[in-house]
Amino acid sequence: MKRQGRIRIGVSGWTYAPWRGHFYPEGLAHKNELAFAADAFPSIEINGTFYRLQRPETFQRWAEETPDDFVFSVKGPRYITHMRRLREPEAPLANFFASGVLQLGGKLGPVLWQFPASFDFDAERLDAFLAQLPHDAEAALAIAKKHDARLSGIELPHHVEPHRIRHAVEIRHDSFRNAEFIALLRHRKVALVCADTVEWPRLMDLTADFAYLRLHGSEELYRSGYTDDALDRWARLVRAFAYGKKADDADLAGPPDPHPAPRDVYAYFDNTDKRHAPDDARTLIRKLGLATDGEGPGVDAEPGQARRRQP
Repeated sequence: MKRQGRIRIGVSGWTYAPWRGHFYPEGLAHKNELAFAADAFPSIEINGTFYRLQRPETFQRWAEETPDDFVFSVKGPRYITHMRRLREPEAPLANFFASGVLQLGGKLGPVLWQFPASFDFDAERLDAFLAQLPHDAEAALAIAKKHDARLSGIELPHHVEPHRIRHAVEIRHDSFRNAEFIALLRHRKVALVCADTVEWPRLMDLTADFAYLRLHGSEELYRSGYTDDALDRWARLVRAFAYGKKADDADLAGPPDPHPAPRDVYAYFDNTDKRHAPDDARTLIRKLGLATDGEGPGVDAEPGQARRRQP
């Protein structure tokens, strides 16, 4: 058993005007923003996939612009979660995986499925959806091959390198605060997002072999920043998850983790209208002792270890 999971602290998205001249230096070309952010953080959530299907060449470019050890989390389409509300997801799932997600290769981290605030717990519908999610690249490619005419011009690879695919769900309705939901996620090996916000349940149940945190602002949604004391508390929680130890004062919907073990941890800041998310993320990286040069990359690398890009 590993002694500690890998910790990746990052931000949700990277294309925000308020970051320019603050996080991004004055004059930095917009096309270079991802590369700059990827030097500061070991992982970033891709938001654009939530709103529309991307293209394979877009995912390929993102992979080429980031260091070798970088990982993206990818938000699943709102068409599946918000519009169809998980009903008949077969074709939309195929289109999503055919759109180029697999071009990320080993840089493909967890897929985030964000449910709307009006979506309440329906065990049968949720389980039927989770049962269809692929947990490795080969299974995802098999699903992608079933895409519909919307992606008729897409050329899929004949095979993909072995790579597992993790999934996480973010809930926003209090009906999910029940043990049946937690048992369902554990059965399907899907992580429950610990979402920090005053508007939705903030649950800390561990349901998969990794933990996923989204820090939206605990006082005012998307706007409030994090104090030094607050970031100390989140650092303690991240350490507990990474070392497989009990988290103090964890808000649980189900029974405690039956198989405590070190877990990989992904944590993304999505707060203060995005403006201060980079600062909060870098502060948490430093509090966890993960920075190698005072600013990044924020992984459990050896001091001074270089982060390379694909040639």
